Amino acid sequence: MNVWHALLRPDVELAPPFWDELNARMRAEKLTFGDRVHCPFLRPFFLTARDEQRVREVAELIAALGERVVKQALADPALLAQVALTPEEERLVRISPRYSTSSTASRLDAFLLPDSLEFAEYNAESPAGPAYAETLADVFETLPVMERFKQRYTVRKYPLMKQLLAALLESYREWGGTASPPVIAIVDWREVPTWSEFEILQSRFEKAGVPTIVCSPQDLVFDSEKLSAHGRRIDLVYRRVLINDIVAHPNECNALVQAYKSGAVCVANALTCKIPHKKAFFAVLTDERNASLFNESEHSAIREHIPWTRLLADAETTRDGDSFGLLEYVRGRRNDFVLKPNDEYGGTGVTLGWELDERQWDAALDSALADRARAWVVQERIAVRREIFPMQTGNGIEMRDMLVDFAPYLFRGKMAGCLTRLSSTGLANVTSGGGQVPSFVVDARD
Repeated sequence: MNVWHALLRPDVELAPPFWDELNARMRAEKLTFGDRVHCPFLRPFFLTARDEQRVREVAELIAALGERVVKQALADPALLAQVALTPEEERLVRISPRYSTSSTASRLDAFLLPDSLEFAEYNAESPAGPAYAETLADVFETLPVMERFKQRYTVRKYPLMKQLLAALLESYREWGGTASPPVIAIVDWREVPTWSEFEILQSRFEKAGVPTIVCSPQDLVFDSEKLSAHGRRIDLVYRRVLINDIVAHPNECNALVQAYKSGAVCVANALTCKIPHKKAFFAVLTDERNASLFNESEHSAIREHIPWTRLLADAETTRDGDSFGLLEYVRGRRNDFVLKPNDEYGGTGVTLGWELDERQWDAALDSALADRARAWVVQERIAVRREIFPMQTGNGIEMRDMLVDFAPYLFRGKMAGCLTRLSSTGLANVTSGGGQVPSFVVDARD
């Protein structure tokens, strides 16, 4: 936004001492991903209330469709097969969580433009970042440049942690929990780079009067009646350990799975969230075979906001009533398609067809088809947003043209705020080296 850029003073905000102080503040607030600070940029992402409402309506619809597909897929093996779970994943998703909400916390990846809104994928499995996003907004809200900006605009941030805690407690009550307050355990591997976020959440939850511990799966003990860690009984698990890791490390995660299976503890997100978490969930939404699952207004929203997606296979498919060979179709349209693993995060394995030549694209498709360990999807290219942001580099502050990935959080299906990531490449995620900025809803003052 030009107004914000004009408020940056060369001898203050654009000078090294300011950046040194800001970086130190971010580290003090635990705003790090491994060794990196989250935000090398000196401008938030601003959206209008109208844009917020545009995103809210569609994001909440997609989350509702995700819950619907879970219920339908668990009752219909043919539909469940469309998301390509592994046998062990299917075993886990068929364990009843003893309450109906699959995704207590989820996040969509979106590209918001003036004349379009399209979603790239749905992270239905306890996504990272809400505590980072809110804390980063807190830091930026205290900057002198923000005070000057507020003279011309109203500015609103998102209370993500409060809403996340409320959603977790609501899922606990839906599960049948009666402890008031329950003891929450945030569970993930000690080695993950997001451990600092768990500490932020622990502090905020305890400040709200909810006892919270942070532990790894190996710390959990299940005695057939209760789940505990470090000698403390656990009522509610905020599960940040991924189902992929539960599958890969069954011994370390056995206590968690057995307590979940026996109904001794509420686990959020429930393991059933794996169904809409798969990239092939968008294939379920866009495949004519599943037309009866959605009403006409839902079909309209899917056509407008969800890219055409299919599980990669040398097979027949349909589009707009026409049948054709999928593999031949995508081979001849590399400029229009992305190739993705059906279940990865951090941009791992994502191949942008328009960045390859014909030979490379064919080789990528052939490699994916030959992959017996995992399924792959092809997804139609969508329009992306780019904006100029001031960025700290080794050469000082540079104005950089960045891709803007706007990712709304949904807590029990309701939009609660967002994560906004920037990248100079075609992929925007912190794991692969992108950066994060805080987001604010703004409106010009009269």
